[in-house]
Amino acid sequence: MTLRGRLTAAFLAVVLGPVLLGAFFVGSTMSAVDRGRSTERLGLAAAGVRTSVDALCQQLRAAADAVALVADPAARPGAATQVVGRGLAAAVRVTDTAGRTTYVTPGGPDGPWQDCSGDPPAAGPVRALAARVQLRDPAGADLGTVAAAQPVDPAFVARLAAVTGVAVTLLDHAAGPVRVTHTTENRGVRPAVLAAADRVDGDRVTETADGRYVRRAGPAPGQPLPLVLSVPGERPPGLYASLVAAVVLAALLAVLAAGRLARVTTRPLVELAGAVDRVAHGDLNTRVPVRSRDEIGRLALAFNRMTRETGTYVTALTSSRDQLRGHLAVLGDTLASTHDLQRILRVILHSAIAATGARAGAVLLLDAGGVLVGQCAEGLEGRWPAADPTDAATLRVPVGAGVVGAVVATGEPLRGRWEPATAPTGEPLCETYIAVPFAAPGAAELGGRGGPDRPGHPPADADGGGAAGGTLGVLALYDRVGADEFDDDDLETLRTLAGHAAVAVDNVRVHEEAQRLSLTDPLTGLWNYRYLRESIRREVERANRFGRMLSVLALDLDRFKDVNDTWGHAAGDAVLVEFARRVRGEIREVDLAFRHGGEEFVVLLPETDARGAAIVAERLGAVVRGSPVPVDGHSGEPVLVPVTVSIGIAVYPDHAATGQQVLDAADDALYAAKAAGRDGYRLAQPPDPTPTQEIPVVAGAVSPPDGLPRAGAVDAAAGPPGGASSGPHPPRQSRGR
Repeated sequence: MTLRGRLTAAFLAVVLGPVLLGAFFVGSTMSAVDRGRSTERLGLAAAGVRTSVDALCQQLRAAADAVALVADPAARPGAATQVVGRGLAAAVRVTDTAGRTTYVTPGGPDGPWQDCSGDPPAAGPVRALAARVQLRDPAGADLGTVAAAQPVDPAFVARLAAVTGVAVTLLDHAAGPVRVTHTTENRGVRPAVLAAADRVDGDRVTETADGRYVRRAGPAPGQPLPLVLSVPGERPPGLYASLVAAVVLAALLAVLAAGRLARVTTRPLVELAGAVDRVAHGDLNTRVPVRSRDEIGRLALAFNRMTRETGTYVTALTSSRDQLRGHLAVLGDTLASTHDLQRILRVILHSAIAATGARAGAVLLLDAGGVLVGQCAEGLEGRWPAADPTDAATLRVPVGAGVVGAVVATGEPLRGRWEPATAPTGEPLCETYIAVPFAAPGAAELGGRGGPDRPGHPPADADGGGAAGGTLGVLALYDRVGADEFDDDDLETLRTLAGHAAVAVDNVRVHEEAQRLSLTDPLTGLWNYRYLRESIRREVERANRFGRMLSVLALDLDRFKDVNDTWGHAAGDAVLVEFARRVRGEIREVDLAFRHGGEEFVVLLPETDARGAAIVAERLGAVVRGSPVPVDGHSGEPVLVPVTVSIGIAVYPDHAATGQQVLDAADDALYAAKAAGRDGYRLAQPPDPTPTQEIPVVAGAVSPPDGLPRAGAVDAAAGPPGGASSGPHPPRQSRGR
C-alpha cells in the first residue's frame, strides 16, 4: 500500500474510531441516564403514593375513632354528620355485630369500600377507601364496627398525580388483563402504557416504544389500590438519527481531508507524527514547525495552539486540584478537632469564600437572647456604615431584621442584590449577597436539651427569639467576584458547607453538654462527687496562694431514711430535689453546692471565715426547717413532710491543711451536730498543735567581722538564746458572711 493509502487509512481510523466510540458512548450513556432518572422518579412517585394513601387511611381511621368514641347511640349520627361536614371523610357507616348497617351518612360513595388494612380486591373497581374500627360499649362488649370512607374517583387520582408529578392510572383489579377505572394518561400514549403495565409486575420498570417508563404501585399492605405510574423519558427525540448523521458527516469530512493530506510531502507528516507521539507521552511543550500556509501548516498551527491551551488548562487543573486538596485537607483536619469551634468556623468561611469567589463573608450564631452574633468575618473592612469594628462579635443582628435575620427567622436561604434604602443597621454594606441558614438535623438549640446551665444554681432562660426550629446560625457571603449575582451553584455549595458548620457546632455543644452531665448529679442538678474532688483541690490551692480562707459545709438530712420508709423513694427524691433548690437559693454565685451521695451534701464557700460559714449554716437550717416539703402520699393526696438538716463546718487552713482533711473535719463536725440532737450545726475542732523541740545554740558565738550572720552562729548582742522562729505568716483575709 502506498504512503497515500496508508495515510488515508490511518487518518480515517484515527478520526472515525473515536467518533464512532463517542457516538456509541453518548447514545448508551444518555439512554442509561434517562432510564436511571426515570426509574428514580417512579420510585419516588411510588413512595409518594404510599405516603398519600397511608395519610388518607390514618385520617379515615381517626374519623371512625371519633364516631366510635361517642357512647350514646343516638348521638352517633350527629357525630358522623359532623365528621363528614368537616371533610375528614366522605361517608360514615355504622354496622352491628351481624354486619347489618344501622346508620350511614347520605351521599356517600358507592360500594365496594376497600378496607385500608384489608386484602387487595380480587376483582372489580375500587370505589372508595375505608378505615374500620370496632364499636364497643363502656363495658368493652363488641357492638359492631364504624367505617369512614373517601371516594376513589378521578379527582382522587388527579391529586395523586399532582403530588407525585407522574401520570397515574387506577386499574379495575390487580390480576388479569389490564382494565382502567380512572387515569390521567394522555389518550395518545394510554394504550402503550397499559400494554407495558400488563407485562410488568412488582417494582420493575419497563419502557414503551415511544420512550415512556412504566411501573406498577400496589396493591400491597397499607396501599390496596392497583395503580400504574408512568413518566416520559428525557432522551431528546431523534437522538440516534442525529448521532448516525454526525458519524456519516464526520466520515465524509475525514475522507476528504485524508485525500488532501495524502498529496502533501511526508516531511511535515513525519514531524507532526513525532510531535503527536511526544504529546501522547505527556510532553505538552512540544511545538511543530510551520513550513507552509496550506492545510499541513494550518494543522501545525492548530496543533501548536492545542498543545499550548491544553498545557495551560492542565496547569490550571493541577493548581485547582492542589488548591481543592489543600482546602479539603484543612477542612478535614479542622472537623476532626471538633472542640475548636472558632477554628472550624473560620476554615468553613474561608472555604466558602474560595469556592464561590466572594469578596467578603461572615458566620453568625444565634445566642440565647434571639440575636445573631458574629463569630468570624473576612473581608468586611470598609463595608460598615460606621467605623470598622475590631471584633467580629460587634456584628449583631436581631432575628427577623435585615437579610440574615430573615434567613434565620424563615429557615430559607436568600440571595440577590442589596437594596441600600432598606439596609438594616448593623449589617455590612454590599452590592450582592447570599445567606444560608444551618441547623443540626432533628436537633434544637443545645439550651433546649434540658438541665440547668450551671449546676448548683437556677438555669438561665433561653428562647429561640423567633428562629426556625433547630436553626443554629447563618453563613453569609457578599459581592461575588466576576459576576453580578450569586447563582444556584453557589447556593448548593453554601448549603453543603453550612451543613458541615451545623454538624461542627452541634458536635461542639454536645461535647460541652456531655462534659457538664459527667460532672452533675442527674436528680438534683448539683455538682457530683467527682467534681467535688476537683473543686476542693482547686479552691484549696487558690486559698493557699492568695492567703484566703475556704469554708466547707457538710450537710445531712435528718432521719431521711424515715421519709423513704414512710412515704416511698419517690417522696424521698422529691425531698432531695426541693432541698437542693433551697440550697441554691441561699448561696452566692461564687459558692459551689455538691451532692456527696445519698442525703449528704457539701457546700464550698470561698473567701469565707468560720463566722460567715456559721451565718450560712443558720440560714440553711432555717430555710429547710421553716417550710415542710410537699410530696405525694400513698393515696395520691399531697402530704407535707417536715425536714431538718444537720451541718458540720470546717475552715481551711484553721482546721486542716489539705482538701481531703478539711472535708474530713467538716464530716466530723457533722457527726458532732448529729450527736448533739440534730437540726443544728457544729464547728470543727482545731487540730492538736504540733509538738516542737527546742534546739540548743552555743551562747558564746560571735558574729563575724563583716556583720553577716552565719549558719549555727548567734549574735551575743541579740539577747539570750531561744528556739527557732517559724518566721512571718501570710495574712489570712476573708470577706466574711
